[in-house]
Order: sequence, then C-alpha cells, then structure tokens
Amino acid sequence: MAHVTVTIAGRAYRMACDDGQEEHLTRLAQDVDARIDQLRGAFGEIGDQRLSVMAAITIADELAEAKRRIRTLEQDLESQRAARAATLERMEQSEQAMAGAVITAAERLERIARDLGTSPSGAVGMG
Repeated sequence: MAHVTVTIAGRAYRMACDDGQEEHLTRLAQDVDARIDQLRGAFGEIGDQRLSVMAAITIADELAEAKRRIRTLEQDLESQRAARAATLERMEQSEQAMAGAVITAAERLERIARDLGTSPSGAVGMG
C-alpha cells in the first residue's frame, strides 16, 4: 500500500492508496482543493468545514448528473441495438421474400418456355 501527502484548503493529509494510484489520488485532491478555493472566492471565509461540505456537495451533484447521463446514454444505446436487430430481421425477411419471388419467376419463365416449345437453353423444340 502506497502513501501520499496531499494538501487541501491549506492542510496536509497523509493518505493511503493502492500502489500505482498515487498520481491519481494527488490529482483528485488538487481538484477538491481547487473547488474549495473557487467556493472561498465566491463566498469568502465562511469556515473550512462549511467550504469542504459545499465542495463535497458540488462534486456529488456532478457525479449524480454524470450517472444520469450515463443511464440515458445506455438506454439510447440499447434502443439503437434493438432497432438495429429489428432492421436486420426485416432485411433478412425481405431477402428471403425476394429470393422466393425470383425462384417463382424463374419457374414461370421455364413453364412459359416449355409451353412455347422452347427449352430453357434457348433451343427451339421440334414438334
């Protein structure tokens, strides 16, 4: 387990994290610190604890919005997959119908050719 010291709102915190996650944890802490600085700029010195809670709520709100957007995108993707599957099914049915129509037409042409005394190869029959 690795350890990282991060600074948030002017205070240093020693944090444990998985090996290899040190840089990621440092970036997250920098983001929280920047949010607290932004809130401090907007609201002034209203207390570190209150600023930390406001930053946490802001981050939680963004996370909730991101989750909502992901759910919407997943639903859209599933709808598109279902529409694609239905379209492929209709195309397959159309291809089968077309193949059946071509076979039926070929059989009719062969019958007509026989009735006229001409073989399908184009030779004229005698008799």
